[in-house]
Amino acid sequence: MEERRQHDYLSAIQPAEQHPSLHDREDSEAHHTDSLPVRTYLGTGKEPKAPIFNDTDRSVWFRVILNKLAASILPDQPLIEKYLHHMYRHLCVKRTVSRTYITIRDFLHYLQRPLCTITRTDLEAYLEHEQDRGLKLSSVRLKLVTLRACMRFLSEQGTVSPELLIRPLRIKLPEALPKALDPADTKQLLQVIQTVRDRALVLLLLRTGMRIGEVLATKPVEVQLQEQKILIYQAPKTSTGRVVYFSEDARGALEQWLAQRDGSREFLFYGRGNTRLSYSGARMLFIKYLCSAGLAHKGYTIHCLRHTFASELLNAGMRLECLQKLLGHTSIEITRRYARLTDKTRADEYFVAMQRIERGEIDGHY
Repeated sequence: MEERRQHDYLSAIQPAEQHPSLHDREDSEAHHTDSLPVRTYLGTGKEPKAPIFNDTDRSVWFRVILNKLAASILPDQPLIEKYLHHMYRHLCVKRTVSRTYITIRDFLHYLQRPLCTITRTDLEAYLEHEQDRGLKLSSVRLKLVTLRACMRFLSEQGTVSPELLIRPLRIKLPEALPKALDPADTKQLLQVIQTVRDRALVLLLLRTGMRIGEVLATKPVEVQLQEQKILIYQAPKTSTGRVVYFSEDARGALEQWLAQRDGSREFLFYGRGNTRLSYSGARMLFIKYLCSAGLAHKGYTIHCLRHTFASELLNAGMRLECLQKLLGHTSIEITRRYARLTDKTRADEYFVAMQRIERGEIDGHY
């Protein structure tokens, strides 16, 4: 009987969904601009093959999550529902709430015990299990952050032991340099893009530094050609707004696309039907053009266009503080990563010193 119950429990819980990374998890927050009009927008640029939620009405998508919870046989459903309500009341976006539900569901699937029995060892074992099955370190860290927030809430409710929070588990991510396109590669890539829509899309990513999700969520009314700027009322990733600007070549490409696009479509870039162009669709387009330009072996991703934007502006003399606002970073330390990539002063000092060493102009014994 126990084996049958356990089998039913496991079969009722679907395995974790695998979503492609947007490569921009470091941009966890964005700059808040009070002058922008307030508008609720809960859409996301990432469109999984089987989307869980399609309705942008908060009450609708939240009921969908609660119905999924009620239809499952997860233990501690009242506690989970209480925590999801807590997130809903604090205006968390649907992607955050749905990710939390999926993370808790998968953790209980692995644990097969009620939440009140969780120990530090359980969390460590689960994180190790996720890494062993090939999940990216950034994704494992996101699961840890999600579970830690849930444990904090449950601790306040007196459900789990506060000892779980005394020495919180941490996962240190490698501090890799952002990967930008070489100027020659950028020129080579643009030369092979002849389709009007695709050229406008790539140039907009390259000249505004917008995240791919932000570009795909853009509507024509938000584009101001004369002022050469786009109003991001509420970014899909961060739910905050900012203004970005685009160059003359991007403006020309946009004018050509706006002149021939279907004016009845809701989004600036659209796919089949009346839907926006999906992230996977934009990604495949970028890969196709990389192959055409002979750059497929260099490991570029579509998010590298954002890195290229930042690197080129720093090389052109833009201040970090200004670039921070354009990229939508709350912390300037995130923006400072690009300074490590484009630090010409450090390079100049190195080569001057190395020339002195090579000429034998230094004194001293070691």
